Amino acid sequence: MKGYVCKVCGFVSIDGSIPDKCPACGSPSKAFEEKMDAIKTAKDEEKLSEKHTPVITVVRKCGLIPEGCADVHVRIGSVIHPMLPEHYITAIDFYIDNKFLARTILTPEKLNPAAALHLKVATGKLSVVEHCNIHGNWIAEQNL
Repeated sequence: MKGYVCKVCGFVSIDGSIPDKCPACGSPSKAFEEKMDAIKTAKDEEKLSEKHTPVITVVRKCGLIPEGCADVHVRIGSVIHPMLPEHYITAIDFYIDNKFLARTILTPEKLNPAAALHLKVATGKLSVVEHCNIHGNWIAEQNL
């Protein structure tokens, strides 16, 4: 899948445009380069997909913020991705309708490859992109 990738932090713009500055690290637009294979899907590399494709669970009733909140839980892989110093998930990026929403930065060894958000929005297309330090960026999408 095509995207514009920040050469500083690896953020991928999936809406077809180069941002004025990277929403993840603040780098200027000149830090972006177009890549035809910026993001992989389960269809692209089936043998790696079970450990790299984000698994999204939307919980409509939030236990922390009961009014107007839905929880989004994401784990990386139907088979959990390793979190070793030499092979790990560096970040998980969240988008609504192809617009960047949030980034969770992960470090190896003491964290699991997972993240959660509390959304105010009830509709839209949720996209999750994970960044593996060896196998690149992988995406999963789900309508809210």
